[in-house]
Amino acid sequence: MTTPDSASPKSMRTPLGRVRSLGASHSGTFDFWIQRLTAVASVLLILPVVIVVMMLLGRNQAGAAQVLGAPLVAIILLLFIIATAWHMKIGMQVVIEDYVHNEKIKLAAIMANNFFSFAVALASIYAILKLSSGV
Repeated sequence: MTTPDSASPKSMRTPLGRVRSLGASHSGTFDFWIQRLTAVASVLLILPVVIVVMMLLGRNQAGAAQVLGAPLVAIILLLFIIATAWHMKIGMQVVIEDYVHNEKIKLAAIMANNFFSFAVALASIYAILKLSSGV
């Protein structure tokens, strides 16, 4: 019994690829679901983050450290930072992969995107941890 994919003499898929039903990158579905998961997490966390930011308005560093010193507040902000930075990384990577056609520029742009996303997340996490520890 032959499948339509294997019956075609012009098929570019390997026999192993036909058996596993995998595309070329083998990871597109994972990135798709992670992007959806981080979007849902961001939507769920945005209201508590807005409330925390409103609580911080008009406070000095000592007041901000007091608000951020609560473990629940720090955890909410850290989860929001992680979810949004990851979502940003995946979203920009999709845009780069779709619209940048020169392979060298695409590789450089993806590397820069990964570095930028990591740097933003790390700086934000450091700031939250520093403020929440009162240092």
